[in-house]
Amino acid sequence: MKKRLLLSMPVVTAVVLSGCGGGGGDSSGEDSGETLTLYSSVTNESEKETFEELVADFEEESGIQVNVNLPGADYESQLRVQMASNEMPDVFDTHGWAQNRYGDYTEDLSGEEWASDLNDNMSSLLSDENGKLYAYPINEALDGISYNKTLLDEHGIEAPETYDELLAAMRQLEKEAGDEVTPMFMAQEGAGAIAQYFDQMATPLLTSAEGENNYEEELKEGTFDWSNYTFLPEQLQTMHEEGLVNEDAVNANGAQAVNLMAQNQIAFIFAGGSFGADVTELNPDVEVGMVPVPSIHEGDDPSWIGGERHTLAVWNDSDMKEEAKEFISFMAEEENAKTMAEATALPSPLESVDSESYYEDSYAKYEDIEIEPYFDREYLPSGMWDVIGSTGEELLAGSMTPEQVSEEMATEFERLRKEVGVEEGEDIEEAEEPAVDEEAEE
Repeated sequence: MKKRLLLSMPVVTAVVLSGCGGGGGDSSGEDSGETLTLYSSVTNESEKETFEELVADFEEESGIQVNVNLPGADYESQLRVQMASNEMPDVFDTHGWAQNRYGDYTEDLSGEEWASDLNDNMSSLLSDENGKLYAYPINEALDGISYNKTLLDEHGIEAPETYDELLAAMRQLEKEAGDEVTPMFMAQEGAGAIAQYFDQMATPLLTSAEGENNYEEELKEGTFDWSNYTFLPEQLQTMHEEGLVNEDAVNANGAQAVNLMAQNQIAFIFAGGSFGADVTELNPDVEVGMVPVPSIHEGDDPSWIGGERHTLAVWNDSDMKEEAKEFISFMAEEENAKTMAEATALPSPLESVDSESYYEDSYAKYEDIEIEPYFDREYLPSGMWDVIGSTGEELLAGSMTPEQVSEEMATEFERLRKEVGVEEGEDIEEAEEPAVDEEAEE
């Protein structure tokens, strides 16, 4: 069954703030009895700066100290370790897994004053059938592809809406600009952009189209033939061989991307949030646009990929639940919610908050485009994100063929489904995920 939503207000992708902690505290913080420990998955520097400024304002206003932890790419692994030891942060980011992964660790927030102000989209995503509200959403996600509008205009290229158009645009840029421009920039380190390519492009390949190209049911039931996935590694390999993707994608650092686009050295990137605003702040002569994920099959439309982005949840076994709720209420105050939403270039999920976005023109152009759920969150068992990224890395390193990528995906898909207790033919949403896998425990 499709879970599609119409874009009713400007939305786009963001990056994450990270941090660690728990009722047991953190060695870098103050005494856990007096200090609220907070972990967030935000990684973008400007977003982290805004987040930390608001934390400082809360500390001054409330007298409550907050130990902020922003581990970046290590966020997920650190939280898994804390789940295994049942020593969670007092406040933490569920980063898309509020119910399926963190549900047993979160306090119900449905009684908080701000809860009634949540828009229907986010309220339904973060609440269960019993009315439990798992987290406060800082923003709403809407992912697509950011592009250098200034560069495309110079070469007379329209923003692509299909995969063929995207490929043609990249090939034109490679031909006309040569080594001066990288058509598609990917940086696995610190950004997971290779995994992002696969995760976002899997939607138009496997789930958004109607008819014979729709595999939603097979993915849910575990009967999916992974040879139908091979198109994606084949295309990435082709792009890499043709010089359309940077040679160092596996080792490149995502922190480079803003500078490179500001210098007109890259054209497309699987990024969003404050990315465009950061580029233009660095170089006002460069304008960044956003397009939905291009369609692949004839007759299908582009798709926004959206859902839960950054959140704040309260550990249900924390000794500082009331202080944690007070912090979230502070972040949900209209001015603070607006500040954080605008810092991430994403809309606030609160109905009372009217925030502005860098990508407003892009949103307006594609306001009727439907929002699809994140592929890995909707169809894959926990742990598959790492597999998506690692197989992509091995593909670009030349140690895996596209067919081998699909074979490894199939093997890990079956193994991880069994780990969470899902049998073939059973919908993955019906199974409860264990707190942590064996690798995370080690």
